[in-house]
Order: sequence, then structure tokens, then C-alpha cells
Amino acid sequence: MAIDVYGADWCGDCKRAKAALQRFGAEYVWHDIESEDGAADRAVEISGQKHIPVVLYSDGAFQVEPSATDIQKKLQELGLID
Repeated sequence: MAIDVYGADWCGDCKRAKAALQRFGAEYVWHDIESEDGAADRAVEISGQKHIPVVLYSDGAFQVEPSATDIQKKLQELGLID
């Protein structure tokens, strides 16, 4: 199941979201909006706003600036963790 994370290396919320995904053992693809062509536009296209990180899940749902608890609940909903 693919999880895409759009953000920037300098972004504290992005670091926290990536750390939460790693802690829960969820694989994800990192899209750096500053170095990857089209990533910033894609993040805005997904969320309709310029806030990061944008976490896009395999079911089409997304979260913007999610907390670790938000991520955990979504991973549970997707059956990726207990």
C-alpha cells in the first residue's frame, strides 16, 4: 500500500509525520517539494492548500499537518497496524 508524503526537509511537522510513519512501520514515499519537479503543485492539488506535510494514503484520503495520533488512526483504519 502506497503512502506518499509531500513536504520539505526544513519542515518540523514533516519530520514529525515521517517519524510517526516510521515508528508505526508504515512504508512511504517522500516527495520533497523543493527538489522534486511537480511535487509542490501535486501537494496543493491534493489538499487545496499550501500547508505541509500532505500525507496521501492508498485509499485516496489525505491528511494535512497530521499529528502522530491522526496518522495512527488512519493506519489502523487501513488495516496496516493493530
